[in-house]
This record gives sequence, structure tokens and C-alpha cells, in this order.
Amino acid sequence: MLVLSGDVPMIRGETLTRLIEHHRNSRAVCTILSVRLENPTGYGRVIRNQDQFDRIVEQKDASDDERKVREINSGIYCFEAKDLFQALRRVEPANEQGEYYLTDVPQIIASGGGKVEVFLHNEPREVSGINTRAELAEFENLLRRNAIRRLMLETGVTFIDPSHAYISPEAQIGRDSIIYPGVTIEGKSVLGERCVILSGARITNSRLGDDVVVKDHSIIIDSEIGSNCSVGPFAHLRMNATLEENVAVGNFVEVKKSRLKRGTKAMHLTYLGDATIGERTNIGAGTVTCNYDGKNKHETVIEDDVKIGSDTMLVAPVRVGARSTTGAGSVITRDVPPDSMVAGVPAEVKKKLK
Repeated sequence: MLVLSGDVPMIRGETLTRLIEHHRNSRAVCTILSVRLENPTGYGRVIRNQDQFDRIVEQKDASDDERKVREINSGIYCFEAKDLFQALRRVEPANEQGEYYLTDVPQIIASGGGKVEVFLHNEPREVSGINTRAELAEFENLLRRNAIRRLMLETGVTFIDPSHAYISPEAQIGRDSIIYPGVTIEGKSVLGERCVILSGARITNSRLGDDVVVKDHSIIIDSEIGSNCSVGPFAHLRMNATLEENVAVGNFVEVKKSRLKRGTKAMHLTYLGDATIGERTNIGAGTVTCNYDGKNKHETVIEDDVKIGSDTMLVAPVRVGARSTTGAGSVITRDVPPDSMVAGVPAEVKKKLK
């Protein structure tokens, strides 16, 4: 059984693997991961007797001589599970605080004849804990810097100003992508190759294909963007918005829970919610899918090769047939047949299109 501390974010999988291997190879019942600190104040000390483990003493319970010991308990252990639970039954609150210490367990195991090993690690920072908001901010910054450095060295990502980018350690960014200052990439976001993310953009738990450009101050949350797309500036994609390849979403366009198919454009001041929009369709400025009737959300379907005129209101549920056109300022309350031009409030078919 591997026991970890919840406030030690820097611990690496490789270190834990080495701890487990040491535990198994030495046939120990308990193995403690320790480090040596220049200033061990506040940490439990690992006390040895002729280089063999003797006990762990907490700071508050330590003598003056014990407080001079620089080797500290990291709070990370490997146990044989059966022996651990037997030892836990014997733990007593025999300390100044009246608390039950997990750190008593190794000594209990050793007193019963069980083998206790100490695995001395040479990277103290890796097992440092977080106790204050200041330390939390320091460690988060360190994790971000490490993630950015890894992406630059191992993946070939360019950061214009690494000190002003906020990148999740779980994020993946493809080779030859360029990240501008002030960009935030959160969660398990995945970006393809040769993407360009401009200043102020925020991407959270989203997937981008290759050659995607996200312009200034755009927000993309829980969404998917195909290759060769352009988003923004000041665009907002959310709630499983999907852009297929070669889609352009421009200034102040919001896409919510909608799919824009290949080659479609919505360039200005538009809201597309609960909509499916076909290929090669053009959405004029000021278009709104009126998807909420006060009680329920309804779907708008716009088929392929449609031209939606500026300031068109599409009152869902509604469908616009393929190759049709709506006049500027139209209010679409009924389905539009294919190959038709509609206009008016409410919109009516004005003529059939060849």
C-alpha cells in the first residue's frame, strides 16, 4: 500500500516507482521516503540508530538534540497492507497533542520484528508540502514553469513570454505552436501542431486540431475545434461547441452546444445556441438563434450552402433548407424550404432560387 500526502503536488511518478522498487527489493514491511533539509523546522525527524531506522519524532515532541537532525519524514510510505492495519490497531495518542500519529506505525512495526527501511531522496523540493496560500501560489507557479519548459524543450512549442503564460501540467500542445503572452490553457486541453494562440485567450478542457488560430481574448470551454479553423477575437465557445475543419468564428460570436460544419463562417456579433449548421454556410452579422421559449430549449437546423442575412432572428424549433437565403432583419418562425429566398417579419418566401 502506497501512502501519499494530499499537499505534495511536486512528487513524480518516477520517484514513487523507485520507492516501491526499494521496498520490494529490500523485502521491507515499511519503507519511509525521507529527505535532508537545511532548515527542517516543523517536520518530523527520522531518528536512526547506527544508520538503521529507530523512530520518527514530531517537531513538537522532539528533544533539543533530535531537533538538530536534518533528515525529515516526507509523509510518503510504502507498507505491506496486512502489517499496516495490524499496527494501526496499536497506535495510541501518547503525545503532547493527544493525536493519533501515523508516524508511530513504523516504530510499532520495527518493535514487532518487521523490517523498516528509509529511502533517502535527493530532491527535497519534490516532497515539500503546502501549508499557506503563499506556498500554494509558489508551487502552482513552479508547476506552470515546469510544464512550459517541458513543452519548449521536448515538444518544440514557442512561448513569446514564458513568464506570462498559464499552462496546465496536464495540457498537451503540438509541435511548432506559438503561445502569446497572457494565454491561459487549463485542464486536459489538447492542441494540435502549428496552432497560434494570441494574447488573452483562455482554453479549458478543449481539443484543437492542427493549424488553428485563436485570436485575442477568446474563450473556449469544453469544446472541439477542427484543423484550419479561426476563432475570435472576443469569441466564446462553450458547452460542447464543435467546429469542423475550415470554420471561421469571428468578433463577438458566441457558440453554445452547436455544431458548425466544414467551411462555414460566422464572422460578427452572432449567437448560435443549440444549432446544427451545415457546410459552406455564411451567417450574417447580428444573427441570433432564439433557442429558449421561456421554458425549454429548442434546436435550429441550417442546412448546407445557406446565406443568413444580417440581423436574422431564427425562432427555434426551425429549419432552413439547403441553398436558401434570408433577407436582412428577417424573423424566421417557420421552416424555410430549400432553394428559397425569404424575408420579412415574420419571414415569407419571396422567390425560388435557381
